[in-house]
Amino acid sequence: MAELGEKCAVFGVYGKGLDVARLTYFGLYALQHRGQESSGIAVSDGTQVRCHKAMGLVSSVYTEDDIKKLTGHIAMGHNRYSTAGGSKLEHAQPVIVECGEDTITLAHNGNLPSTAALEGFLQEKGIDGTSFSDSRMIAEAVGALVKEGKSVDAAVKEVYPLMTGAFSLLIMSRDKLIALRDRCGVRPLSMARLNGGWVFASETCALAPLGATLAREVEPGEMVVVDSRGMRGMCLAEPDPKFDVFEFVYFARPDSVLLGQSVYEVRRRSGMELAKESPLEVDVVIPVPETGIPAAIGYSGSLGLPFEMGLAKNRYIHRTFIQPEQHMRQQGVKAKLTPIPEVLAGKRVAVLDDSIVRGTTSREIVAMLYEAGAKEVHFLVSSPPVLYPDFYGIDTPAQANLIAATKSVPDIRDFLGATTLNYLSYEGLVRAVGVPEERLCTSCFTGRYPIDIKERAREVREISAPVVRLGKKLAPKVGAQ
Repeated sequence: MAELGEKCAVFGVYGKGLDVARLTYFGLYALQHRGQESSGIAVSDGTQVRCHKAMGLVSSVYTEDDIKKLTGHIAMGHNRYSTAGGSKLEHAQPVIVECGEDTITLAHNGNLPSTAALEGFLQEKGIDGTSFSDSRMIAEAVGALVKEGKSVDAAVKEVYPLMTGAFSLLIMSRDKLIALRDRCGVRPLSMARLNGGWVFASETCALAPLGATLAREVEPGEMVVVDSRGMRGMCLAEPDPKFDVFEFVYFARPDSVLLGQSVYEVRRRSGMELAKESPLEVDVVIPVPETGIPAAIGYSGSLGLPFEMGLAKNRYIHRTFIQPEQHMRQQGVKAKLTPIPEVLAGKRVAVLDDSIVRGTTSREIVAMLYEAGAKEVHFLVSSPPVLYPDFYGIDTPAQANLIAATKSVPDIRDFLGATTLNYLSYEGLVRAVGVPEERLCTSCFTGRYPIDIKERAREVREISAPVVRLGKKLAPKVGAQ
């Protein structure tokens, strides 16, 4: 149960004759796990852009009347969990910029560690962008060029080199929908066909409920433009694929497909790898729901151990990371998870989770299992220790607050109060993902940042200890590879 702020979700539809606002609503509903702070939908009918956004979950932000008012044939939506700028309605997306006869609307998944290039560009255009979020800076930069008479796709192409960071973006004008990714493709973005139209989504799990058929991913460094002439893609930067491995570990829904890999199967294989590396003699294996379930199935199945749901989850409690204050965070765990004594009492219990970040949630879980009568509590983690902060769109704590960056594995075990603590090795995780290591961004584990984090590098200290059970020592490299 990683104590991480989630990344955002983007969703877009282009199609005449489609109820694009309603489709976007259900797309965002399927992507709710990627952001629970605010939601917004913007729609264009070719002449006018209408938008509705508010704080809260998708189910509470929109009414039937809201959806009916959003008429048109192009739509884009966004679910937000803040990575910069704080939790305020003014930061809710889509971002809208009026630029003469056109309107630019933008939805962003990711984060730009440095906005110096964009700030400089805006200053040249007479726009003070010092108080803008990175997303608004992008929208304002594109809007400034459109106002000068450039087409929106030409404007995006010119602004693209100034966007120094990770991004999967949707940009809508009054008559076009544009999707693009950074050259490393750190954040996911897929495209699909639906009744002659096109759909874009952060994850493929949003496609099946709509009856959309996956076409392909938007490629790293690619811009895809959809308008009345159809769909066309163009390469804006030499691709250097580095997909964020944490999507597989925690963020994505298990029914999504990323890089051609089933997220469920990757997590199950993580448990199988963990069984090879850390076989335990226990009476029962239980997961921390939800992301720990496939890994626990893989672990227990490989070792022939009983699998049980020893923790019941209240699915209607918001994720605990929404609550930043320590005491509230601990109370949130107790409100969300309840141990089942009938499964645990008198047993040697192995509990499997996807990651440990600060360690406070994991400590609470261990204590709850003992209180429910467990004789031993063995903590298993289906990923390596998180040693470094993320700068590409995950709201991670500062490095000093990452428990593995300040404590050894035995010290973490003592902090948790667990009988034993075993992490999956870095190499084991790469094997489970089933994608060549060079195509993955593993910065949270290795400190290797594929996109230069520039001035943010001073926030990171190198850790000389190797990641758990690496076959070879990996020296972290802070900054661009």
